[in-house]
Amino acid sequence: MNLKRLITAMIGLPIVVLLIVFGNSYIVDVVVAVIAVIAMYEYGKCIQEEARFIGWVGYLSAMLISFMHVVPNMVLNTVITLGVPILLFVLFLHVIISDMKITFKDAAFTFMGILYIVGFLGFLPLLYGVTGKISGKFLVWFVIFAAWGSDAFAYWVGRNLGKHKFSSVSPNKTIEGCIGGMIGAMLFSIICSYVMNTYFDMEIKYYVIAILSAILSIIGQIGDFSASVIKRYFDVKDFSELFPGHGGMLDRIDSVMFIAPFAYFLLTMFL
Repeated sequence: MNLKRLITAMIGLPIVVLLIVFGNSYIVDVVVAVIAVIAMYEYGKCIQEEARFIGWVGYLSAMLISFMHVVPNMVLNTVITLGVPILLFVLFLHVIISDMKITFKDAAFTFMGILYIVGFLGFLPLLYGVTGKISGKFLVWFVIFAAWGSDAFAYWVGRNLGKHKFSSVSPNKTIEGCIGGMIGAMLFSIICSYVMNTYFDMEIKYYVIAILSAILSIIGQIGDFSASVIKRYFDVKDFSELFPGHGGMLDRIDSVMFIAPFAYFLLTMFL
């Protein structure tokens, strides 16, 4: 493994662990909002040759994540339900007021970025805040393992055993790597379930979490490919150089983002 990549992972992973273990919903909301703002900035820089990013709308949308558990549930549900219509209204109004100096294309690319980043990433604090027979503090681990566990195994298997290219979208990824990633996600999630069942008196069925983890791994890998689609379209290698050896914030969270909404529904429904 690249030394920079390894050092960055060794620094970043403990921070994530401390946040999940010792944080609370309010802290996680704010941290995810900051991540979303950084990711939105990277997205804006990425598309700047093709369209003008309407920054204030994008950044404001990202910052609203920090209020996820501050506002009452009734208000939050209304905001989420009306989110897309309000967003489109604001963007079109901006085009109209600017006398079309801001174009429909600018509005469309900005809209896509907000849906891509805020629309997906916003489910992470929602999952963390779940209260029930299994707390969101535990459920969120399955997102981490499905994304980063899958990524680590896919990288190792692809590098050592990969022979069959998966897609020209991401030439370095192989079918063997994708399968290895899925197995890695299942393995990590089963180990995590064993720990929870043994030390926290939970009753997670191993075959259920294995199936769910496999599904989430596939979704996460599609998220990784989706980020590659964007980068190939705009002809950039990474969204930024924020994390040495790993690229930018979007490069790091592309899988987590895609997994978050599906994990929210699948984990709360079947666990």
